[in-house]
Amino acid sequence: MIGALILGVVAGAIARLLIPGDALQGMRGPISWLLTVVLGLVGAYLGWLLFTRGFGIGDDSMFDLGGILGAIVGAVIVLGIATIVVRARRRA
Repeated sequence: MIGALILGVVAGAIARLLIPGDALQGMRGPISWLLTVVLGLVGAYLGWLLFTRGFGIGDDSMFDLGGILGAIVGAVIVLGIATIVVRARRRA
């Protein structure tokens, strides 16, 4: 459980650094941290599905620190989609 939280924070934070002007930009305080962890955990799950089930790379443990690369890739994908959706809603 602690490993999953650490993975969520690291993957979410790196994804937020890699995508400038993301959907979470401007948020501060505990809600920002919570959304970063959720982003990282959802990204870890997506990365696990993508690499383990899609490409056959990796093991069956979803939230392990060895899967940090997959978690970052997944978090970047999730954050990119969220950013596109938020920008589209702001324009409408």
